[in-house]
Amino acid sequence: MNKFYNFIICLLALVLGFGGGSVYIVYATLPETEELVIGEEVFYTNGNGQISTADFENTEDTFSVHFLELGNKFTGDCTYIKYGNVDILIDCGSRSNSVSAVSGYLNKYVTDNTLEYVIVTHAHRDHYAGFATSAKVDSIFDLYVCENIIDFGSATNQDVNGSTYKNYIRERTAEVAAGAEYIPAIECRNNDDTNREFVINEENNIKFEVLYNEFNEYDNTKTDKTYKAGSDNDYSVCTLFTYGEKTFLFTGDLEEDGEEKLVENNVSLQQLRDNGKQYGVALYKAGHHGSKTSSSQTLLSAIRPENVGVCCCAGSPEYKASAENTFPTQAFIDRVSQYTQNVFVTTLCVDYEKDEYTSFNGNIVFWTNTTNILNLDCSNNEIKLKDTDWFKANRTCPSYWQ
Repeated sequence: MNKFYNFIICLLALVLGFGGGSVYIVYATLPETEELVIGEEVFYTNGNGQISTADFENTEDTFSVHFLELGNKFTGDCTYIKYGNVDILIDCGSRSNSVSAVSGYLNKYVTDNTLEYVIVTHAHRDHYAGFATSAKVDSIFDLYVCENIIDFGSATNQDVNGSTYKNYIRERTAEVAAGAEYIPAIECRNNDDTNREFVINEENNIKFEVLYNEFNEYDNTKTDKTYKAGSDNDYSVCTLFTYGEKTFLFTGDLEEDGEEKLVENNVSLQQLRDNGKQYGVALYKAGHHGSKTSSSQTLLSAIRPENVGVCCCAGSPEYKASAENTFPTQAFIDRVSQYTQNVFVTTLCVDYEKDEYTSFNGNIVFWTNTTNILNLDCSNNEIKLKDTDWFKANRTCPSYWQ
């Protein structure tokens, strides 16, 4: 009898040892990237596993800008722009599992499986994780035909040596091999110091230009601290879109010094600054998720935004634990309040440790099919930041909003 029990024990030990060894082998052969910490579950902010979209009038003449929720608790950027059959994606954060949320949303609007332009602002995971998946996970590049890829070109040594950057280069290289045109942002500056324009519809004056960012002139090997970027935020690709008489500005995570140089070096922004109108741009994507180090007075006074979209998980301690530094920050609110009350936020952190979050305004869509009216539709609500319960409990209302 004892021999029988000994046999059973040995057999169980053998099975468990083999199973454990199998698990180890599978784990050890996975790519050594951030993918290891990402589970298969995709979190959707509306809580029911469905992609929620805004209810707006989408016709062949409609120009729309969508600030997307990213299907998890993390702050990140993803902006989708559509006119007719032209589809443009700026960034795709915040983690690799955001690909599911983003593609689920895009598939409701991208009818030909083609993104005419992909713009990747800089080499930070919360902006390009969806393009930089491991070889075993489909990226945005794998899921769509991308005709043109415009990106940052330069990155700091820290991020160049990271696995996410290497994943991105692999995925981008494969897309270029499949036929995409690759255009580093610095190549969008013409020899006469003007910016290259990408025309979407000439008759209706629909186009965008890649604004000149001085930091992109210098690669990460330069030792001249005057021009070397302090972080990849400084390399952000900045774009100014035009629809008729309206303009729309996207600056990635560009910091204060970069914003000052942006105004100094770009005639388009100087013209907005000097046009004598109440508003310079119809829509501005808040720089760096509404941080205190971006959306400087120099930039805001030049562009005087009428509407502002903030891509963040409001109140999340992901980057900065102190309330002063969590997005959107009080400093950002104080500055932007001088120009507009129309500030809207994608997502709200409920409990970071428990992976609990919900929609703030949700997927935010600004759209127009005339040169005079810009409409707003959100998948959750259209409540301005200043009127939300979160704002009243966590921020001080600036005098301009009282």
